[in-house]
Amino acid sequence: MARSLDGLVLVPVADQAPGQVGTRTRFTYHEKDGEIWAGYAGGDVVRGHLVGTREGDRLDFRYVQLKRDGTTSSGHCVSTVVELPDGRVRLEESWEWESQPGSGTSVVEQVTEHDS
Repeated sequence: MARSLDGLVLVPVADQAPGQVGTRTRFTYHEKDGEIWAGYAGGDVVRGHLVGTREGDRLDFRYVQLKRDGTTSSGHCVSTVVELPDGRVRLEESWEWESQPGSGTSVVEQVTEHDS
């Protein structure tokens, strides 16, 4: 199992559709006893939260966010935790909105000190 996500900051490696999470979004993860949670903001997202569980290298969580245009949205995501050769963490994600149509995949990676 890859190391704990607690305290790690991760960023998307590519922009999603306009008005969604993008490369300017920062996720700050926390983990304790199989529970995971994170806050995120940046780009078109004013504030977002996710909460769920971790079993081995699999995360299963729900997310909710407030966008700059004042709308809210929510969804479900399942991620696989991958440890990169340089020791950083990558999450390979498969997500779907529950509050609106749409689904997809994305990748977020740990930010190193000089990247932040």
